[in-house]
Amino acid sequence: MSMPDTLGTPVPPAEARVSLTLTTWALFTGLAALLTGVGLYATLSGVRAELERFGTLYIGVIGAVYYGGFILGSRAALRVVGTVGHIRVYSALCSLMSAVTLVSGLAVHPISWVILRFLSGACLAGVYVVAESWLNQLASNANRGRLLSFYGMLTTISYGLGQLLFGLIDPRALTGFALATIGVSAAIAPVALSAVANPPAIQRPEPVSIRQLMDEAATGVVAAILVGVTIGAFISFLPIYATRSGMSFVAVGAFVAMPPLGSLILHMPVAVLSDRGDRRIVGAASATIAAGACGLLWMVGPSSPIGFLAAALIGGTMYPLYSIAGAYTNDQLTPERLTAAASQLVVLYGVGSFIGPLIAATVIRVVGDAGFPWTVLVMHGLLAVFLMVRVVQYPPADRAVPSRDIALDSRVLQIPATVAGMGRRLRPRTPRRR
Repeated sequence: MSMPDTLGTPVPPAEARVSLTLTTWALFTGLAALLTGVGLYATLSGVRAELERFGTLYIGVIGAVYYGGFILGSRAALRVVGTVGHIRVYSALCSLMSAVTLVSGLAVHPISWVILRFLSGACLAGVYVVAESWLNQLASNANRGRLLSFYGMLTTISYGLGQLLFGLIDPRALTGFALATIGVSAAIAPVALSAVANPPAIQRPEPVSIRQLMDEAATGVVAAILVGVTIGAFISFLPIYATRSGMSFVAVGAFVAMPPLGSLILHMPVAVLSDRGDRRIVGAASATIAAGACGLLWMVGPSSPIGFLAAALIGGTMYPLYSIAGAYTNDQLTPERLTAAASQLVVLYGVGSFIGPLIAATVIRVVGDAGFPWTVLVMHGLLAVFLMVRVVQYPPADRAVPSRDIALDSRVLQIPATVAGMGRRLRPRTPRRR
């Protein structure tokens, strides 16, 4: 039995905390290695594509197909995990991801990279499915928030570390791809060899169509698409924008690590504000600040200290927007529909992320490199206007689900939450008494 604290809230016994540590350390260790490699690979791919003169349009397509792979990969992995188990799927996907990363350094051609980035998106999405379903199903209502918060912090730091490592390698050589491959490959060992890694089976949610979701939570649906367009464009062209400005490779690595750092600092305060007030107003304010930071980045350029601060501010106010869109959608729904509804939001986000790099590539090709910050600025502006229009049209609604029980914390992994975002649970939800 867990013992209550002075406020009457059950406190998990020490044995439960120890057991949770034993069953998650291998996964966390593997994810840290994986995302360090992925962070290096993603940054290296963008800069190398620019150095090889793939062209803006091809770079946009390469960025878009990554998110296309993510959509299909997350859906496919949900089915496969329930059949063959978490650890086998995790190991297989990490192996394939390792091969894709190395081949990217051997076959440097725009056509091959379109295929390889699609595969990398599919593999990484599958890994997130395994990781987040594992954590959500092991966690209880008493520790789920802290566990997912630690997970988000770990993945953010690991990804940012990989981006910083970019400054230590020559992007024209195979070495960087080899180091990224080592990180991805090393992610398999802790999970495969752990004696206590025994995640439970996944439960299937009841379906909810996009049309039904649009009828009940149109604001969240449209916002998820717009956020996807914005983040997809930003992530795909940020390294290219920095490289074209003439920055050194060390500076490029540090610059692209600024948005994850900003998110690490600001994500929780923005989330707390959205829990305490109208999420649409908080989202509109956050998008407006991000738009202003984009304008500042355009004025000062990426190489100045103020440009670095602007990039951090963009990341800190942009990445929480998906969490806000998902949480607002959950507010309109009953608990039993959250899993299917949030999984649809992931697809909508992915569709937007697929479109975003193509829009940015077109604008940059027409107006030049200044088109990058202006594209992101305009998209944030559109999102802010849309949310404020919805605030005027519809008053705040009662929340169908307690805000603390919403597992839609978007992490800075260049993609939104997958299974954690879908709110998958092994244990049934129990709404808080009002």
